[in-house]
Amino acid sequence: MTAPLLNTFHAPQAERLASKLPSISVVVPVYNSEQTLEMLIERLLPVLSKISSLYEVIFVNDGSRDQSGSVARRLSQAFPFLTVIELMRNYGQHNALLAGIRRARYEILITLDDDLQNPPEEIPRLLAGLTEGVDVVYGVPAIEQHGLLRDLASQVTKLTLQNAMGAETARHISAFRIFRTGLREAFSEYRGSFVSIDVLLTWATTRFSAVIVRHEPRHAGPSNYTVRKLIFHAINLMTGFSTLPLQLASLIGFAFTVIGFLILLFVLGRYAIDGGSVPGFPFLASIIALFSGAQMFALGIIGEYLARVHFRMMDKPPYAVRETIGNGA
Repeated sequence: MTAPLLNTFHAPQAERLASKLPSISVVVPVYNSEQTLEMLIERLLPVLSKISSLYEVIFVNDGSRDQSGSVARRLSQAFPFLTVIELMRNYGQHNALLAGIRRARYEILITLDDDLQNPPEEIPRLLAGLTEGVDVVYGVPAIEQHGLLRDLASQVTKLTLQNAMGAETARHISAFRIFRTGLREAFSEYRGSFVSIDVLLTWATTRFSAVIVRHEPRHAGPSNYTVRKLIFHAINLMTGFSTLPLQLASLIGFAFTVIGFLILLFVLGRYAIDGGSVPGFPFLASIIALFSGAQMFALGIIGEYLARVHFRMMDKPPYAVRETIGNGA
């Protein structure tokens, strides 16, 4: 696959070059992207052939409703380095990524979206950032090509990730990332149904970095990551990988306990001074509503955590593979 590049050198020179080039696996979660897959492969091929001695591309078809699966199969017949993983149904972007990451064979792993908003030509910039003291590098868009609501929802998700990951780099995460494949050993036994690749990577390392990359508009179709999905993703992150909501419920409970104690002092003081109680049903009803709301909020958070324990006891897998096509099978 890299022969055309190496033929321009003498044999010993070519061998030295090949020994210095890393082997690379590229994982792409595929969902309703039949119009961009062929263009993605055409742009990936020249980039990978210049920077890698061995490379592979893994398409993970995450239950696409269009002809993405058929297009991916056809491409795997034309390009021997392409492997296609067909999942049983739609599991979500991070679940599909986990399936591809576990299938990868080479030392460096790159993930990018299927919509070409992450330009393959920026991969060398990510690779250059993967220095000896760094294990994970994110490609941060200089200017994001999303709408206002989508950008706001994305920022909320990143703030949530910062709490879950405990790393400042979480503010700069993106789907365009490069990391050492050996990091996956830290989550090789993970079987939870909710997956966040970025959080799982923190189980293996704290050496994160980020570089500025170009971000292009979508080449076809609307984004599959809507504002609603991002909000639910943030909620799942908080309850799935962080104890922040439980701490928040405790703080709210403590705050309302203090408020209740102050109200009690007010009632006793009013009785001692005026010789009567505080009149008015609205006051009493408001206090009851406040305390009931706080209790229901805390119970709801506890319920979310209990639901996750329930699903973990069911041993629901993060994904199920229907079949694998290509040389990587």
